[in-house]
Amino acid sequence: MGTEHSKNEERRSMVFLRKGPKLPAWEDALLAGREPKALLKRGLRYVSLSLIMKGMTSTPDFLWGLHEVQKLNLSRNQLVVIPPSLGKLDRLVVLNLGGNCLKCLPKEIGLLRNLKVLFVNMNCLKEVPAELSLCRKLEVLSLSHNCISQLPLSFTDLTSLRKLNLSNNRFVQIPLCIFALRSLDFLHLGSNKLENIAESIQYLVNLQIFIVENNNIRSLPRSLCYISTLELLNADYNAIQTLPEELYRLRRLRRIAWNPMDKGLHIAHNPLSRPLPEVVEGGLDVLFSYLRDKKEHN
Repeated sequence: MGTEHSKNEERRSMVFLRKGPKLPAWEDALLAGREPKALLKRGLRYVSLSLIMKGMTSTPDFLWGLHEVQKLNLSRNQLVVIPPSLGKLDRLVVLNLGGNCLKCLPKEIGLLRNLKVLFVNMNCLKEVPAELSLCRKLEVLSLSHNCISQLPLSFTDLTSLRKLNLSNNRFVQIPLCIFALRSLDFLHLGSNKLENIAESIQYLVNLQIFIVENNNIRSLPRSLCYISTLELLNADYNAIQTLPEELYRLRRLRRIAWNPMDKGLHIAHNPLSRPLPEVVEGGLDVLFSYLRDKKEHN
């Protein structure tokens, strides 16, 4: 009788466990006595680990022993801090920390010498460690939706950086270090507090996409017109009244664009002085012709 009672209790316990909340993948693996390495996925290019949307408030200790991992996704959790142990994962190529509650990054991030892609968007960062500039292979960096107002001068060492997203931060001016990043082909500074664009923008000779929408910019510099590679220039929602006469030099701008995803010149929602609003409505060819004639008669 006692044995039968014990079996019934065991069955009820098993049913209760099955109905209970599901354990996060890493806890489930550890409780089952599996090696944490079993969580790694071995793809064609990278050994990866994804712990996205696990409700984590801190990182599990076993993580820093997974030295093989090359692609790590910790996005959309509730992480407040990333410990210095991050530096142990020196094979990392891609690191996604987006959508957490991070107020800072550990200086040990500079030990990730193989890092090429870093997302720290949608956090609470007020500054970026100077040591990040030691990641000389970095090609893609997103720091959007934070509280950053300046960058370390050491960022000039990120000579491989091609894509930089600094949108939705607190920049009053474009950091000087950015003008040294000659490999940049994508630069997003939308939704900041910019009032001007320095003439030094001309040094970004490979820039193809430049977004400065939703700022307080009053004019576009002439030097911008000498970046012949520009295919998308988005200056929507600013305080621009006039356009530089040399704008017609940007021959890769194919049209006046209205859809945010389209390439071309975005100049809507600016207090353009007359006759520019009517000229813009005629399309890019009409605008360029007007600016060219204006320059020739000055």
